[in-house]
Amino acid sequence: MEDSRADAWLIRLALTKANIDADIVVIEDGEKAIRFFESEAETTVSCPDLILLDINLPRFKGKDVLCRIRAGRCCATPVLVVTSSNSPADRDAMRENGAQDYFRKPSDLAEFMTLGDLVRDLLRGQEPRPGC
Repeated sequence: MEDSRADAWLIRLALTKANIDADIVVIEDGEKAIRFFESEAETTVSCPDLILLDINLPRFKGKDVLCRIRAGRCCATPVLVVTSSNSPADRDAMRENGAQDYFRKPSDLAEFMTLGDLVRDLLRGQEPRPGC
């Protein structure tokens, strides 16, 4: 879930550079994200392999979206927080609510491209989340 088109483009570029072939769905705000995951619960569509989640979304914040994901059918899906926030409190809150990792959006393009490696590592090391 990402509300910035420019950041969504950079994320796609980072995944492409890391040779990750992925179907990417971009959802621009927290309310739409919650509706997406709640509608997914009513279908036989598979949960995504990985969710990239911004903290600062319009309507519902990323923390609220994460809590709803963890309470729903896709509770075992790994979540990577991709955000501009470098706040230790944000980092701790997202981990406490079930995020697997946290990536602060850098201002440097080369640093942003390291996101692809992090995504690849998370996809390779997927383990079911306990208590889900």
